[in-house]
Amino acid sequence: MTKEVLKAEKREKKEKREGSIPAILYGKGVENQMLWLNEKEFGKVFAETGESTLLDLEIAGEKNKRAVLIHDFQRHPLTEKYIHVDLFQVDMKEKIETEIELVFTGVAPAVKELGGTLVENIDKLPVRCLPGDLVSSIEVNVSALKTFEDHIYVKDLNIPEGMEVLVEDDLVVALVTPPRTAAEMEALNEEPEADISQVEGMEEEAEKEESSETGGEKSSGEEKQEESK
Repeated sequence: MTKEVLKAEKREKKEKREGSIPAILYGKGVENQMLWLNEKEFGKVFAETGESTLLDLEIAGEKNKRAVLIHDFQRHPLTEKYIHVDLFQVDMKEKIETEIELVFTGVAPAVKELGGTLVENIDKLPVRCLPGDLVSSIEVNVSALKTFEDHIYVKDLNIPEGMEVLVEDDLVVALVTPPRTAAEMEALNEEPEADISQVEGMEEEAEKEESSETGGEKSSGEEKQEESK
């Protein structure tokens, strides 16, 4: 399978560059390298691959490509532009742990015909496998949810060969909850009224405790006078 190519250039510590994202490359037995990634190119590649797809990293000035994963990234809270990327260089012979995105497909009859609400209990699946066995996503077909009693479990998923799932088989992936009754909707719309008598009672109790504590404490001068008697 042909891997997506991510191009990079070496970066100096104090260097700044418009239209580029600062990145760092690291891995087991790998010397850390500071890199620049082209902002537009990275956005395009990441949109197609996500975090669980093996990439070929081409660093300008190096002959050999490196097999990497997008291990982490940071985005600006306002502009949502990528401001930093972590790249992890993998050993193709050593298993790694990562999370595979779950993609929900199809239409649940319990939603379409019974008016229920689809609940996606998890959106990623933690796994362990060799880098070559990684996939970008795992499909979850919700058309099996015909009633409110039906559930899709981890054991129902089509897990690729060579991939070990790191959660229990009976973990619920998706289900459909029934629509709320008129009484439940009315209860949700009602605003709870505060019990003023309880609040006043608590205030009075606090005042009594404060008064007793103040009366029971003695100043250092009073203590000295008692000791001299």
